[in-house]
Amino acid sequence: MGRGDLTDEQWAVLEPLLPKGTRAGRPPVWPRRQLIDGIRFRVRTGVPWRDVPVEYGPWGRAYDLFRRWQRSGTWHRILTRLQSLADAQGAITWDLSVDSTVCRAHQHAAGARKQGNLQKEPPGGVFTEPDDHGLGRSRGGFTTKLHLAVEQGQKPMSIVITAGQRGDSPQFEPVLEKVRVPRIGAGRPRVRRSFPRSACDGRSWTGRLY
Repeated sequence: MGRGDLTDEQWAVLEPLLPKGTRAGRPPVWPRRQLIDGIRFRVRTGVPWRDVPVEYGPWGRAYDLFRRWQRSGTWHRILTRLQSLADAQGAITWDLSVDSTVCRAHQHAAGARKQGNLQKEPPGGVFTEPDDHGLGRSRGGFTTKLHLAVEQGQKPMSIVITAGQRGDSPQFEPVLEKVRVPRIGAGRPRVRRSFPRSACDGRSWTGRLY
């Protein structure tokens, strides 16, 4: 097991949340755990897909799994389920912090068709792709801005993606509106209640949410 790979304890929690395979017969050559570790390596380090170490299996298989689950909303469902389990165990500290960071877009991010619905594989999958595709011009060049809400254990609660030149303050309410943790069993999902806009200072915010 490499540094940063899933531990046996983590895999025991994650495996039951994964989609069930539909193919009968022999098990796949490349186990899901191996491919998921390869995906996590790529996301953690930022290397090109082709540079994912061979120990994780063929990079094309890892990318195919990542892309299929991204388009089908599987990753989002897994995250939501993990949040529900953490909340049921009292592992979420409901003092949320909101801030943003800017990411420089890769040089190949430009050049996609303006009419994304005409692409061979339209973007977005089950989610609506923003008109600007989360790309814009800022002082850093061609950039994307990530607006993230986290609890005090640094677990992600919600994320909003905008073009790099978008201001932080207008996204304060949208990122909090996306906080929604379903309860295991009866009860409505946990969401944030009304939060005064005066609580934000234009850069980062912290507040107690219920």
